Amino acid sequence: MPSLKPFLRRLSCSWLAVASSLYGHAAMAQAVQAEPAAQAATAHTTTADSGVYYEIFVRAFADSNGDGIGDLNGITARLDYLQSLGVSGIWLMPINPSPSYHGYDITDYEGINPQYGSMADFQHLLSEAHKRHIQIIIDLVINHSSALHPWFIAANRPQDPHHDWYSWATRGTDLDAISATDGPAWHATPTGQHYLGVFTGAMPDLNYDTPAVRQEMIRIGRYWLDKGVDGFRLDAAQHIYWDLKSQKNDPAILAKNLAWWSEFRHGIDASRPGAYVIGEVTRDGPEELAPYFRPLSAVFDFPLAKQLIASAKDERAGALGELLARTEAAYRKTAGRSGVDAPFLSNHDQERVMSQLDGNPQHMRMAAAMLLTLPGHPFVYYGEELGMRGRKPDEDLREPMRWHRDDHGPGESRWKAFSAGDGAEVSVDAEAADPHSLLSFYKQLIGWRREIGPLRDGALRDHPLGNPQLAAWELQDAHGRVLVVHNLSGTAQTAKLPHGAFDHLQRQTSPDVSLEPGKLQLPAYSSAILR
Repeated sequence: MPSLKPFLRRLSCSWLAVASSLYGHAAMAQAVQAEPAAQAATAHTTTADSGVYYEIFVRAFADSNGDGIGDLNGITARLDYLQSLGVSGIWLMPINPSPSYHGYDITDYEGINPQYGSMADFQHLLSEAHKRHIQIIIDLVINHSSALHPWFIAANRPQDPHHDWYSWATRGTDLDAISATDGPAWHATPTGQHYLGVFTGAMPDLNYDTPAVRQEMIRIGRYWLDKGVDGFRLDAAQHIYWDLKSQKNDPAILAKNLAWWSEFRHGIDASRPGAYVIGEVTRDGPEELAPYFRPLSAVFDFPLAKQLIASAKDERAGALGELLARTEAAYRKTAGRSGVDAPFLSNHDQERVMSQLDGNPQHMRMAAAMLLTLPGHPFVYYGEELGMRGRKPDEDLREPMRWHRDDHGPGESRWKAFSAGDGAEVSVDAEAADPHSLLSFYKQLIGWRREIGPLRDGALRDHPLGNPQLAAWELQDAHGRVLVVHNLSGTAQTAKLPHGAFDHLQRQTSPDVSLEPGKLQLPAYSSAILR
């Protein structure tokens, strides 16, 4: 969720006035060299969807009409780029009408933000994406509405039926309570009532103990599925009932969250059984995330994101192997199968991964290599494949996508000025022409996923190699088994292998990777897949 404390302060100051008015291409040729015999004899090699999703902030991505604001038609115009990258799906950050630039406080759950286009534009985007076998999931922000939503405006009148759609303080409520997001939980209206807003006062929490709220949100989910969307990213999925900081580890709160999402899943299955539904659940370990796999398709793997970046930055696997093993065990126990994880490196709420890695291009490549050789549905934040940088505040994490060397070229969003200092070389135009660019590296890795089944949905087993600078894991599906090895360091490393276990070099990121019986030689910052 975005940080909206400044907005809340402005809203608090102007609440009375507002209330009054509203009431009355190129792949790396050298890097994909593999043993010809291995390429000809990989029985488990297929051509399939990569399983990779690409997160887009519509305002920042591509502008189709010259007003400087990214829009839906701009995304449609760039679908060929996304197809060439190899992604299988797109996650659109909120597309609904909203008073804020980011859209996480919605005023109309069935509308399209007019700055982004029309419903016809959205339907066209869906149609064109599906022609390219690219799915689209949209942000569903239903933990809270906007304070300017007609429901909340009406709810300020205690006699209105919508009053029960929100949570109100009663006698004995601790109005100084701290919310689950470390801000004030309760916020005052001009009439002296206090309502619950876990994130900010601009975002009053909906009350899911009210049957009408649950029914309405299921109806809204079905509405968008009937429009043709392929699923949802569920914003703040853990906060439907987790409101106060004191409730963090309350099993009753978890049970109520899971019960609601199970009801939601059952409700939307009537429109599209098996729709991909992924939750934002910011917890610290896989055991805390795993319960959400009962009602949902997946949750974002925040603990793994942190560890992947640490491993790349430190040039040491560290706790990665142990974390992967725990994650596989916890998720498989709940979901009943492997390949369900949703790993990522950074998103719209976090400093961009290139910035977290202090601009080190080799560390960036190794983070990407680890991410894209893990099973499940990896998520890539727009511009990550170019190495775009960005540090807090939140607006600077969501800067315009860099299409051209000239940042004022055609189709560039100009919704805000650039702050990160990236030069012309950090752009699609520059990197698409360079077979050694980060963009080409991402295309290569995503291409591997299309060809090698275990990379997408294999069962994962940690494979310690006795070298702290090597990260390695086995992946096995019904058709075969591979060993993934990454040299995270800036010096060449040797991996000792059991004789006969993995004796074919299937893919490699450097032409200097070599395999001999029982020994794999990896140059600095390189990766290999053995079968």
